[in-house]
Amino acid sequence: MLTRPATHNHLATRVRRLFGTAPCRLQVAALPWRDTGHGIEIMLITSRDTGRWVLPKGWPEAKEPLCEAAAREAGEEAGLRGTISHIEAGRYFYAKALASGEEVPCEVLVFPLQVDKIADRWKEKRARTRKWVTSAEAVHMVNEPDLCEIIADFCANPRRFS
Repeated sequence: MLTRPATHNHLATRVRRLFGTAPCRLQVAALPWRDTGHGIEIMLITSRDTGRWVLPKGWPEAKEPLCEAAAREAGEEAGLRGTISHIEAGRYFYAKALASGEEVPCEVLVFPLQVDKIADRWKEKRARTRKWVTSAEAVHMVNEPDLCEIIADFCANPRRFS
């Protein structure tokens, strides 16, 4: 008699066999920016695990609008508030390493956030560093090539996302 394991891993294995990989999960990111009068600057933060320079990003909650989820992540991870665009600046894919060691493919929708308030204290202050950089610096600091392209394209004309 054949028995099937009653685990999520069994389903994930079947999906990989059918489609070649684990199902893609959706994340949202804020692209925090400001106009200094001398050009556009982007706020990057460090990831908690590797210290790489990234955008504030995470998982949308329940029926939360995706752009609002991106704004929430900017507040939690970087202490930023401002006006979030309802128009995405782009999307990119990456492999997210889970605590279990498993990697899952993620699609990240990026929403520009024009920053108008920067908190001195915020939820993840002790876990991250934040830094304002020019678009050229951001492109050199970020590891995901598709995200670099989104940042460069956005900085060429940020007002179209207002």
